[in-house]
Amino acid sequence: MSRPTPLLDLFKRGEVARDVRLLAAQGGLETPAIEQLGILITLLEDTDPEIRTAADQTLNRIPVASLQVFLGRSDVPVSLREFFADRNVFPAETPAIRPPEDEEPIVAAAADALDAELNAAVEAEASEAAAPAAGAGQKAAAEKDASRDSASQMIAKMSFTQRLKAASKGTKEMRAILIRDPNKMIAAAVLSSPKLSDSEVANIAKMTSVSDEVLRIIGQNRAWTKNYNVILGLVKNPKAPLAMTMNMMQRLNDRDVQQLSVDRNVPEPLRVAARKKIVAGASGRG
Repeated sequence: MSRPTPLLDLFKRGEVARDVRLLAAQGGLETPAIEQLGILITLLEDTDPEIRTAADQTLNRIPVASLQVFLGRSDVPVSLREFFADRNVFPAETPAIRPPEDEEPIVAAAADALDAELNAAVEAEASEAAAPAAGAGQKAAAEKDASRDSASQMIAKMSFTQRLKAASKGTKEMRAILIRDPNKMIAAAVLSSPKLSDSEVANIAKMTSVSDEVLRIIGQNRAWTKNYNVILGLVKNPKAPLAMTMNMMQRLNDRDVQQLSVDRNVPEPLRVAARKKIVAGASGRG
């Protein structure tokens, strides 16, 4: 199986509180199907018998026909297919087409849904995306600020469980706020969100207000680091792990390396390495 997603990684390392593990075991975490099933399978080995039982019951509730179609998808890890094969559930004969990124979880949520205010915010975001573009300039900036303020007020009233769900299913403005949440599980849920875009990841990579763990997770994701703006954001972020950014610096173009060599916001070893790369490049051309 490929490297665990941010949320699944926390469950595998045993760094999740009991109430959240129980919620997940009951099918209450609204995450993409692959991650949700990975979490449930992990919880089958939990030290708490109630959680183990709840996870097993949730897995048994999933309709076999739905599982068979899901297991036929090209992006499903072999480990998931092997797990369900041991339960006599095999992929459908007709391969499934991978669904859109905003797919619904395969397990119906057992916990309470987000409150009406949050649902309205999500619907508003969808309506806004479908509507014609509004005027630019100050009006657009003012609307963006108002949206961020509204999201901040909404998040301030949320419980932990609601924040966790908002991190996965909420609006872009909510994700921009929740990625800075001091609880690392909330930030991990943002990074696991099927709604997270490449441009959002590139913006997060630049943030000095997020934890170094968030930056490390981004830097270890091969899909995200194919994006040049993500690489550049990480390398120029003084909070990003130095060993990681030293390697990534080799992928920058000459102009960005030149700027990096005099950027006093980055660690000195990185500036020195950038200067050496410039000298080596000049020598090679000579």
